[in-house]
Amino acid sequence: MKKEDIKELTTDELRLRLAEEQALYTRLKMNHAVSPIENPMKIRVVRRGIALIHTELTHREKAQQVNQ
Repeated sequence: MKKEDIKELTTDELRLRLAEEQALYTRLKMNHAVSPIENPMKIRVVRRGIALIHTELTHREKAQQVNQ
């Protein structure tokens, strides 16, 4: 997921997307532990996507605190 795509989403959509990505990450890790998955780099991509979403949510929370 690209940074531009994340910035376009609403906060509620970001939280929903975060939950989906975390579920996918957990599933990928479990599948990889049982038997090696075809593309293990997908785990890294999903983990970095989760980090980007967390970062955007943090920025929005801090911006909201400054505006209050």
